Amino acid sequence: MSRVAVLQGGRSLERQVSLRSGARVQDALERLGHEVVAIDAGPDLVQRLRSANPDVAFVAMHGGDGEDGTVQEILECLGIPYTGSGVAACMRCMDKVLAKHLMREAGIPTPDFYAFAQNAFQELGAAESLPEIEQRLTFPIVVKPASQGSALGIKFARSAQDVPAALVAALSYDRRVLLERYIDGRDLAVGILDGVDGQGAQALPIVEAIPEADSFYDFEARYRIGATRFVCPAELDDATADRAQELALAVYASFGCSGFARVDLMLDNVSGDLTVLEANAIPGLTETSLIPQAAEAAGISFDALISRLINQAFGASERA
Repeated sequence: MSRVAVLQGGRSLERQVSLRSGARVQDALERLGHEVVAIDAGPDLVQRLRSANPDVAFVAMHGGDGEDGTVQEILECLGIPYTGSGVAACMRCMDKVLAKHLMREAGIPTPDFYAFAQNAFQELGAAESLPEIEQRLTFPIVVKPASQGSALGIKFARSAQDVPAALVAALSYDRRVLLERYIDGRDLAVGILDGVDGQGAQALPIVEAIPEADSFYDFEARYRIGATRFVCPAELDDATADRAQELALAVYASFGCSGFARVDLMLDNVSGDLTVLEANAIPGLTETSLIPQAAEAAGISFDALISRLINQAFGASERA
């Protein structure tokens, strides 16, 4: 068996989620017979990796550094194989604005949007264009930071009076903000897993997240056990399910993802149209996370999922 460094924690706002993912991964790796070195990523990361001398790294870091390609770049410099997507794919997924532009260019439907950096409001008077944006997107509008995960910093603006506070909240998490058309519909997630023995990527059964106490699948609803009801496979007609998986696979390929990823979509309650919200290159692996649920529905146990990701990391290294 291999020596595996499980990278977790870090200093992002998703630190606690990452620690939960990392602990669960560590338990699985130990059950599989691997020697595990848990590393809480910090200023001594390179030193600790050199000291551990792992055969492979399992990246369980969420948010900045772990998902934006930074840790992946360090691992490549050190010649350590790692799980999940490479540097460029992580950058594409982490930046919601870039991701939406890439989806538009690829013909993948995504809700209408506008995006501004903080300096655009301070130096270019972008706030003066808000009435036009509000008219084109119509209320309610979703306001979110450009580079946060786990629904952190997302606010609903139900009227023009709500927009300034929503912008301030989003900008407290990131220097760039995204204003997006709200889709009243069902919250779906499609997990993607690379195939074995050179087979192409496969879409896992679709998960629908149904918050029990609120209409919005926010940070608390994602990670507090009992806050959200999950249905997997989601109760969808065959044509809709096939289309959702087709769109998710298109995003996965377009962004250059590898190993695994999760693509979030909305199914419009009125039109029945599917639109892609975003892709996550390092999906959560906690007890309430969606990829493990989808894998389980596909007959892939959590231990088998972790083993598969480790084997894919070695395979990617051999092909490089």
